Amino acid sequence: MANTARKSLDDLAWEPGFAALGKDYGSPQQPTPIEAPRLLAFNKNAAALLGLDPAEAQKPEFVALFSGNAVPAGAHPFSQLYAGHQFGAWAGQLGDGRAISLGQLRNAHGEPWDVQLKGAGATPYSRFADGRAVLRSTVREYLASIAMVGLGIPTTRALCITGSDAPVYRETVETAAILTRLAPSYVRFGNFEMFFYNRRFELLGPLADHVIDTHFPQVHAHAPGAQRYRAWIVEVIRLTAELIADWQAVGFCHGVMNTDNMSILGLTLDYGPYGFLDHYDPEWICNHTDSAGRYAYNQQPDVALWNLGRLVQAILPLLSDEPEAAVSIGQDLLAAYREQFDAAYLGKMGAKLGLLHPEPKDHKLIDSLLGHMARDASDFTRCFRALASVSAENNHSDGVFLDEFKDREAVSVWLDQWRQRLHSEAEDAANDTTRRSAMNAVNPKYVLRNYLAQAAIEQAQAGDNSEIERLGRILSAPYDEQPEFERYARLPPASAALISVSCSS
Repeated sequence: MANTARKSLDDLAWEPGFAALGKDYGSPQQPTPIEAPRLLAFNKNAAALLGLDPAEAQKPEFVALFSGNAVPAGAHPFSQLYAGHQFGAWAGQLGDGRAISLGQLRNAHGEPWDVQLKGAGATPYSRFADGRAVLRSTVREYLASIAMVGLGIPTTRALCITGSDAPVYRETVETAAILTRLAPSYVRFGNFEMFFYNRRFELLGPLADHVIDTHFPQVHAHAPGAQRYRAWIVEVIRLTAELIADWQAVGFCHGVMNTDNMSILGLTLDYGPYGFLDHYDPEWICNHTDSAGRYAYNQQPDVALWNLGRLVQAILPLLSDEPEAAVSIGQDLLAAYREQFDAAYLGKMGAKLGLLHPEPKDHKLIDSLLGHMARDASDFTRCFRALASVSAENNHSDGVFLDEFKDREAVSVWLDQWRQRLHSEAEDAANDTTRRSAMNAVNPKYVLRNYLAQAAIEQAQAGDNSEIERLGRILSAPYDEQPEFERYARLPPASAALISVSCSS
């Protein structure tokens, strides 16, 4: 039986992880100490992934380690080298400009977790930047990762925030913070692009083998060669399609889907100008830097396919020794994405409507509801949550749902169509009690709206971290009623529309 004892900091056994690939793939980099760090937030659920005793967070050694002021024995601090397409244009070499991985830890189940400090000082890839992060952006990423875990969506994890009064110069003078985040891997599409565009094709295979051997056991069994890499990319495409369907189903907009922000494991990676839909607008742009709307909510499925195209292009030398054959194989692999996304999206949206067996014809019912929501500027999260309260047998309970709309008569017609569809299923989808429970398990009551994140940031900037902890607790169980926190599920105030997030967020 695996040892599940809680570990102290001294018990952590550091491995090189990605750093074992060597200096062709990044640079050894020590963190830069920061003045008088202190613990601002701690996530015991993330600590459990490492088997780390939560009591360790009370020790000064914990703060020193996870602020970068002390490097543990056996650690292998390292920053990755990668490139990428940003807003559709080739950006060339990028890399971890403010992220330093301390190394890899394995928990009692043998699962690898790369422990990374974000904001711990300059790296060789910082260019002219300072390598620091500010409290504002750090709180946003910390809360977002907790929110996504609660929603059941693959994501990097956040262990803690350490902060300092040290000044960081952005548009204004802000205070520094370091986010410790965890992931099985931080390898991105851009890692492969780096070597393809620099024509260092010999570095593609070792990188792909590292990813496959560590994270794709179902592919690891394949003998080395083109067939192995093809089987691996099939999995990457599937994971990406399912991730984007997850995003769309909860109204999440990433905001900066550059190829260097796309995880090879299908994780939500690099939270910057993200946002959850308030009123439903399919063309919503959550990132005010994105003036052309490339990364608007309704563009995310197509952008993911475009990004996958750049990844497949980058690994063409692994798919076949013959360039023309490699291109043909790559195109065939990419052709699976649309069907996989459509199936995942239909399944998730059908479940949000309470359907046990969604069918392609249900797209019409789904799109019709979304159309009503768009026309009436109805709240995305509240509408789906309210639908569960409607009876499949009569209209006596329609009010809670109809209250979310302006054109109640038109939406009443949609409800009649929805009831007919429920009754058409072979199994008893019309059973109100059973269906309501299933719908509430996929339609969250609480999401991380921008105004909630902003309130937590402003309190933290004033020295009060309690709202970070409170929001983290609420967002860890977003499908539960939590009546004591009912106010967090209300319609956002009018001032929420004035909150602006950008690539500096």
